[in-house]
Amino acid sequence: MDPNAGPPRGPGGTPTRESSFPKWAVWIVLGLVATVIIGSTFLDRSTGETVAYSEFIAAVEDERVASIRFDNTSGRIEGTYRDGGTFNTTGYLTLSDTDRALLDDKNVAQEPATPQSSLLAQLIPLLLPIGLLILFFWWMQRRASGQMGNVMSIGRSRAKTYTTERPTTTFDDVAGYEGVKQEIREIIDFLRQPAKFAAIGARIPKGVLLVGPPGTGKTLIARAVAGEAGVPFLSVTGSDFMEMFVGVGASRVRDLFTSARKMGRAIIFIDEIDSIGRKRGAGLGGGHDEREQTLNQMLAEMDGFEATEGIVIIAATNRPDVLDPALLRPGRFDRQVVVPLPEYTERLAILRVHCRHKRIAPDVDLTVVARGTPGMAGADLANLVNEAALFAVRGGDDIIRARHFEDARDRVMIGARRESVVMNAAEREMTAYHEAGHAVMAALLPGCDPVHKVTILPTGMALGVTMTLPQEDRHSIAESAIHDRLAMILGGRMAEDLVYGEVTNGASDDLRKATEFARRMVREWGMSERIGPMAWGSGGPVFLGEDWAQTREYSDETARIIDEEIERILRQAEDRTRETLHENRNGLDLVARALLEHETIDGREVNRLLDISRTPGPVGVDSLPIPPLPPPAQVAPSAG
Repeated sequence: MDPNAGPPRGPGGTPTRESSFPKWAVWIVLGLVATVIIGSTFLDRSTGETVAYSEFIAAVEDERVASIRFDNTSGRIEGTYRDGGTFNTTGYLTLSDTDRALLDDKNVAQEPATPQSSLLAQLIPLLLPIGLLILFFWWMQRRASGQMGNVMSIGRSRAKTYTTERPTTTFDDVAGYEGVKQEIREIIDFLRQPAKFAAIGARIPKGVLLVGPPGTGKTLIARAVAGEAGVPFLSVTGSDFMEMFVGVGASRVRDLFTSARKMGRAIIFIDEIDSIGRKRGAGLGGGHDEREQTLNQMLAEMDGFEATEGIVIIAATNRPDVLDPALLRPGRFDRQVVVPLPEYTERLAILRVHCRHKRIAPDVDLTVVARGTPGMAGADLANLVNEAALFAVRGGDDIIRARHFEDARDRVMIGARRESVVMNAAEREMTAYHEAGHAVMAALLPGCDPVHKVTILPTGMALGVTMTLPQEDRHSIAESAIHDRLAMILGGRMAEDLVYGEVTNGASDDLRKATEFARRMVREWGMSERIGPMAWGSGGPVFLGEDWAQTREYSDETARIIDEEIERILRQAEDRTRETLHENRNGLDLVARALLEHETIDGREVNRLLDISRTPGPVGVDSLPIPPLPPPAQVAPSAG
């Protein structure tokens, strides 16, 4: 039985009583009884004081011994003094003639005895091996029956049952996502008060599908439903239905819905439903494999009961595009609830939840942390807070400070610092100009995000990093901003070409990103005048088996035009970047010199150096001093 399944329940969903007397106590009682019986057989029942044999002979000579009982099998002698006392001693197996004559002369009553062993003592040597054989065969039978029971119960559902007696997570632990929680609360209210909905003829959806990127908290929301529902909650993952035996998945689906019906009103949660809900007929094995039969059984079960029965199915997936259409039609999963990446206010609330039980320094402003983490899901934010705590421990601090959050964000977003990489002077200078080219273009072009940090310390897979952070969340981007980003991406390559007259392989990742941007501009976003308002998809991998013989959606002539447009966009971005860096060569040199001296500078320093480079007059770059870095700005403590 699962430890999270709560107390055992009968067919009506009520807890069943188990015997308070544990099974292992029976074996302890039997062991004690056997110990008493065996111990009593070999227990020494001798009474009186124990004396030496010589003392016994001396007492006989002094006529102090009245009678003795002699065991001729062990030489044990038990006697009684004339004053009423008792004694025992151990002599020879056969009394000597002298000792026997002494006893006769002193009128000592003698009682020879040959004790007979008990029946139990005689049977123990025979019963012990027989008992061991019986125990061995009994253990083998129990093991075989257990394996047979496992085989017979393989078709039973593996769902974990949560009840109102064991609430773990509630909606208070789910920060943000008020719209999602409102739709889930509507289902909970229906299960708690079905008469209120039935009075006006409202029908609650049979199934709710939570859709969103990984880490956004879909499973967490389902756990919160388990704590808020007030009805039995059955939790199972899609992989629990699949087994090596044919028909097991369908059998477990039937058992799951049967268990839910016995409970009356209940919620069934299926995590990662895409593992069994993929489109039928899209596999290479045809339409009769185990996964499709499991899906067919689930579709039949969802159609087999009415909504008034009080059973609601909640499922979660991050791949809604591969689900079978029959699973998403009305009457099955009627409602799809999107759980997107959190916005700024939601990220702030999530950070406050994860920092609730941690020691946070007053200089930590969670609003700044939330603004600097765009695109992070709830799991990423939880990992960020944990990484900050780990940095604090490694640094010997007993409290998490703002610099720990900064280091944690760098580690999560750009990777860990590689201390083992040592660059020579030429590589270090070229890396400085490469990153300076990115930073200068990002600082000069309005469509780029502000520069946050520039470093030439090897980090992650790169020799240097230029990090930009948006000032606010963006949901769309204009064509001019895309061109600005292309110029910023190519800034490192063009800085190398401008300063050294040649380029290196350090811009390979930049070229890949720029080409992908240009390709999507032409093929998906309609940002090419020659192509016009047409889109042909992302060109990603095809779902196995579906459209196996996929053909290209456009002609060879259109493909040639697409390639020409992608090249034109990249060439224009390259020319624009080269011209901009040439006009701001003093600023490029200043930023590169600052990186060589300080290794890491922030966005404020980049803007300050660009302002210095625009000083009127014939000022050479070698005569331009690099002022020391200003002290970091003091951050107000968080109000939360």
